[in-house]
Amino acid sequence: MSYRPALLISLLALLLAVLLAVCAPPAGARDRDRDRDQDRARNALLQGEIRPLSAVLRTVRDKVPGEIIEIELDREDTGWVYEVKVLTSNGRRKKVDVDAHSLDILKID
Repeated sequence: MSYRPALLISLLALLLAVLLAVCAPPAGARDRDRDRDQDRARNALLQGEIRPLSAVLRTVRDKVPGEIIEIELDREDTGWVYEVKVLTSNGRRKKVDVDAHSLDILKID
């Protein structure tokens, strides 16, 4: 009866793949959204609204040592915020919010 868990896992994986395919936006839409996001970030950098990513990464590494695994730039009511996820040496994931203009650490979760 050891085949049943493997069959169940296979069926669940298939179901997940189908759901992702059905729910995901078309590839062209994702590409346009990504291009638009990149244009907004570049314009913000050129206008001095945000600091370069290299400066943000230095700031985060000084406060939370580890491997940076994800970075997002979001426009919030208070201004631009970098959300940086770090995998620490003890295997914990930390989220660091950084003011994209001043480089002040807003929050560490």
